[in-house]
Amino acid sequence: MVGDSAFAALDLLAAVRSRVTMVSRLRLDANLFTPPPERKPGKRGRKAVKGARLAKLKGRLTDETTVWRSVSVTNWYGNQTQLLDIVSDTAVWYHSGAAVPIRWVLVRDPAGDFEPQAFFCTDVVADPIDILGWFVRRWQVEVTFQECRAHLGVETQRQWSDLAILRTTPVLLGMYSLTTLWATKLFDTDARPRGAAWYGKTSLTFSDAIATVRYTLWLSEHFVASDQSANSQKFTSEITKRMADALCYAA
Repeated sequence: MVGDSAFAALDLLAAVRSRVTMVSRLRLDANLFTPPPERKPGKRGRKAVKGARLAKLKGRLTDETTVWRSVSVTNWYGNQTQLLDIVSDTAVWYHSGAAVPIRWVLVRDPAGDFEPQAFFCTDVVADPIDILGWFVRRWQVEVTFQECRAHLGVETQRQWSDLAILRTTPVLLGMYSLTTLWATKLFDTDARPRGAAWYGKTSLTFSDAIATVRYTLWLSEHFVASDQSANSQKFTSEITKRMADALCYAA
């Protein structure tokens, strides 16, 4: 499960980490500790949940002894390949009685385009590169939700029945998937995104996908139901195509 910093709550992590692996951002001032020492036989009292305190990640950024590793992360934001400096290790994240073992990853940009940041994973044996890749994928999920709301009306339904709500949202998300799959087959090698004077797009988006599907359906013979009377006046095929092309983006 990948979430933003709102999901980086120790109580939540402690409750679910035995069932699901969590990935999220980590505060640079988080309280990190070594694992608890081995309990000596016969020792009484409560079992320790943490060991010695570790240096905060914020301090590691300026610590000259920090050993950075240069890595190249593919599928970065914008489908780019990003060169990063990282350092990673395991620790116990502790606060107010809750303790969770994590693998943390501290990241800085050699070019200085963005501020240093840290991430964590509750799977302590996870590869740091995988952790970064999992977190970047979160953006695709958020874009999917935003586009489902903008083009398919997810979360805008006016329904009073709980069952109707439970049915409609999955159906709309399924429609998003079907539209994407159908449009992928309809796009040719020369497909270009539809931009605007104030916004130039370089890649195809869901608005292009749903417009392509609409255009195909509206020009299909199955939707031809014109009046067959002698007085009817038909548009030429060229005008019909131009109208469909304009309307499929405006719908």
